[in-house]
Amino acid sequence: MTPSVEIYDTTLRDGTQAENFNLSAEDKIRITFALDELGIDCIEGGWPGANPKSADYFNLIKGKTLRHARIAAFGATRHIRHKPHKDPNLQALIAAETPIITIFGKSWPIHVTDALQITLAENLGIIEDTLSYLKEYADRLIYDAEHFFDGFKHDQEYALTTLEHAVRGGATTIVLCDTNGGTLPHELAPIIETVKKRLAANNDALKLGIHTHNDAESAVANSLIAVEHGIKHIQGTINGFGERCGNANLTSIIPALIFKMKRACTAADHIEQLYKTSRLVNEMANLPHNRYQPYVGESAFAHKGGIHVSAVQRNPLTYEHIAPEQVGNNRRILVSEQSGRANILHKAQKWGLTLKQDDPLLASIISELKDKENQGYTYEAAEASFELLMRGALGLQRKFFRVDGFRVMNNKYRMDQPPLTEATIRLYVGGNEVHTASMGDGPVNALDRAMRKALTRFYPCLEEMELMDYKVRVLSGEHGTEAKVRVLVESADKDCHWRTVGVSVNIIEASWQALVDSVNFKLMKEEHHDATR
Repeated sequence: MTPSVEIYDTTLRDGTQAENFNLSAEDKIRITFALDELGIDCIEGGWPGANPKSADYFNLIKGKTLRHARIAAFGATRHIRHKPHKDPNLQALIAAETPIITIFGKSWPIHVTDALQITLAENLGIIEDTLSYLKEYADRLIYDAEHFFDGFKHDQEYALTTLEHAVRGGATTIVLCDTNGGTLPHELAPIIETVKKRLAANNDALKLGIHTHNDAESAVANSLIAVEHGIKHIQGTINGFGERCGNANLTSIIPALIFKMKRACTAADHIEQLYKTSRLVNEMANLPHNRYQPYVGESAFAHKGGIHVSAVQRNPLTYEHIAPEQVGNNRRILVSEQSGRANILHKAQKWGLTLKQDDPLLASIISELKDKENQGYTYEAAEASFELLMRGALGLQRKFFRVDGFRVMNNKYRMDQPPLTEATIRLYVGGNEVHTASMGDGPVNALDRAMRKALTRFYPCLEEMELMDYKVRVLSGEHGTEAKVRVLVESADKDCHWRTVGVSVNIIEASWQALVDSVNFKLMKEEHHDATR
């Protein structure tokens, strides 16, 4: 392969600027570990000087150990009225204590004079002295030249001069940003070549990067063309999330670099994680998956009837540009039981379950999985539920308890006070009937408390289990308030986190399914742990 390309992910910062895209600090930590497993080189955690949630993230990530990725904090050049050591934004960046600091500055004169309302010379000064001040506080400085391509078209000389001042300040990576997303592929190459002649001709240590937005549907194409012209650093987001029409989509860029352009990058060693990572980001943001997305969409390798199915069964290359397994996806023959076979065998091996290619139970599992998917279940972010499903099909799942019924009551006694919620439950453990009730902050919390209150005297390990997160997504709006919902529950104990799923037209029922799976998974895990002691 040709020299390595560095992948810089900004899902946790630029991605969260997308409409309806929201992540908690804990969600961002979970995604960080997934990106690290994928082999992403740099992970931009947020803008600590502008967003308290970003500051929380940086405090949380300080105590974590990553295998490969390095964390970057993002911020702006200093304010014209502040010296660097007095600038709150720069002090927040230093407090984040990240190995990489990324600073953005203005390249386009209209942004300097209209947005910042300073002179062009003052802008050059704040770029250089901001970076110069931060040099001692980070292992590496990256400079994002905001609106560079628009600035270059408006005033080529000034745009290039801003880059020179960033290099003088200490930036070792200069990133050319198409912030408005309007640059077309044919415009990109000559601009990059001009930058290379101006900056990189006598500076072998300087790395040039690209950061594109998708307003003209060219972000991925522009990023790949940039690599063809010597760019060694690509910024983007998982699934292309970002402000307006989004950022360059790393789930399309990374496999294109590896499989099409034969470029080396660390993610090449872990590219089979791409599908799982894409799905996880969607689930953490509580957003639907784009089934038609290249490489990682459910329909990316789906074949339905007629000539396509016949040809693909003989030779997948006839209608697939790469093998789906290469990115962790799977081929779906929509009218056949072949869908998901390899994936299920892989999961069985992962969980220590004996399941062979010719095992008749495999067809039973596939049939049940397809039925569940048709109902709206999805297991990419709820592997605990899927493991229970497989163990049940193989006759390996013990019935720890049986629920005979539950009731949830919400009472609003005063309009100026929150409602009171109570859940009652009747269940059996062996021959013992337990009937109990509990109050909660809401119906799901009350149910969770009531169930664990009933079970704890039989299974004390449930005392250490916590409900960590709860997400609801409407699966279809065609029936209005009668639409199905999918509930994703995250639970944890002192050792690990796990996620379970439930689906129903009734949000309480869907929640109940996910809660029961969560408790069963905890008990199954403890049983296996005891057996290996």
